[in-house]
Amino acid sequence: MSTENNHYSFFEGVERNFDKAAKYTRFEQGILEQIKACNSVYRMKFPVRIGDSVEVIEAYRIQHSHHKLPCKGGIRYSMDVNQDEVMALSALMTYKCAIVNVPFGGAKGGIKINPKKYTPYELEKITRRYTAELVKKNFIGAGIDVPAPDYGTGSREMSWIADTYASLKPGDVDAMGCVTGKPISQGGVRGRTEATGLGVFYGLRELCNTAEEMTKLGMSTGVKDKKVIVQGLGNVGYHAAKYFSEAGSKLVGIAEYEGGVYNANGLDLEALVAHRKSTGSILNFPGATNVTNSAEVLEMECDILIPAALENVINADNADRIKAKIIGEAANGPLTPEADVILNAKGVIVVPDMYLNAGGVTVSYFEWLKNLSHVRYGRLEKRFSENQSGTILESVEALTGKKVSDIERKQIMHGPDEVDLVYSGLEDTMIGSFQEIRETMISLNIPDLRTAAFVTAINKIGVSYEELGIFP
Repeated sequence: MSTENNHYSFFEGVERNFDKAAKYTRFEQGILEQIKACNSVYRMKFPVRIGDSVEVIEAYRIQHSHHKLPCKGGIRYSMDVNQDEVMALSALMTYKCAIVNVPFGGAKGGIKINPKKYTPYELEKITRRYTAELVKKNFIGAGIDVPAPDYGTGSREMSWIADTYASLKPGDVDAMGCVTGKPISQGGVRGRTEATGLGVFYGLRELCNTAEEMTKLGMSTGVKDKKVIVQGLGNVGYHAAKYFSEAGSKLVGIAEYEGGVYNANGLDLEALVAHRKSTGSILNFPGATNVTNSAEVLEMECDILIPAALENVINADNADRIKAKIIGEAANGPLTPEADVILNAKGVIVVPDMYLNAGGVTVSYFEWLKNLSHVRYGRLEKRFSENQSGTILESVEALTGKKVSDIERKQIMHGPDEVDLVYSGLEDTMIGSFQEIRETMISLNIPDLRTAAFVTAINKIGVSYEELGIFP
């Protein structure tokens, strides 16, 4: 990576993309500046006793936009956490929520630690103290700011946050709505774990099903037989790879921090995961070619490239060597603006992160609604739906004199479970949002999907600010 990219300001990159898109909108400069600005920046330091000594922890919670409340965004645990990164990610959350019609303002949080260096007990102490700091400043609550998991955090940490909040806010009937990504037993929603990866699949599938876009690339419609490379086998990368494999795509390459593997005839994902579990590495997978430098996997032959790990992995240094015709940004900010320019000039379709990885926040929204309604999805309608389907089926069988098989009967009569409704809502969101972005791109003659996604977001947020008015 070049020196330029080492010092690249993530937030400046987001602002540059915003400014590029703003030219296609009708809003006055003051409204545009308000949309761009981070409304509230909370940088904190707090002591935590680790072993026999006191450690001072640096942490952030940044609320980018208050045009809709609550604010929404994950909390990451990483030594790379800094104000610039958290500001950029909170801004992207604002635009992301607007794009997929989730009525939240954007936010993001981070704690500057390496979670691998702490015991679960120590992580719990840090998490609970961080939550207490947020409560003190009114930076968390079902109607204020709703965190979620991110890099280095998961359902365990969210459960600690929820419990701490509920302890400090006794009597708050909506306390569990203060955070999403919780375990099912703590008010979580089924389908949240795979939501981001599944959203990536739905979004890219919709692009591949759009005949006009595939014609531009000289490709057939659909995802079947498309060659796919995924960078990162974490939660998002694994599930994206899984759904593409199940849909008939050919998973030809996987890149991880230890290196990469490639097989032009396709990789068996589950066998690869089992191999990594037993050996500690994806390298030396039977039938695959080892790639020592994982960055080189990004440059190998494929139709769809899905960077699902780190920021700025495709930049001015390597963009010209990318062979993929479609890049799906499953990670946050995997392309620099310089890379965008190079790839757009090559005719590569880049599906931007602010739309494509919105599956997580979409399903988080469903979890939040579940917490506020205090009822599981499907509880009220499942049996009614099954009984109604059974009655219709019996009538059809009586009229035709024919019986359906047991398997068909089971499929026809199946009432929606929570996970069915979550998947359905996510699929509808990703399909509708893609078509909305594409229509914006075509109607305004915008050259790329990222700019069109920004324009779509700016238009919605700008209207919100205009209608709210300026107080006082």
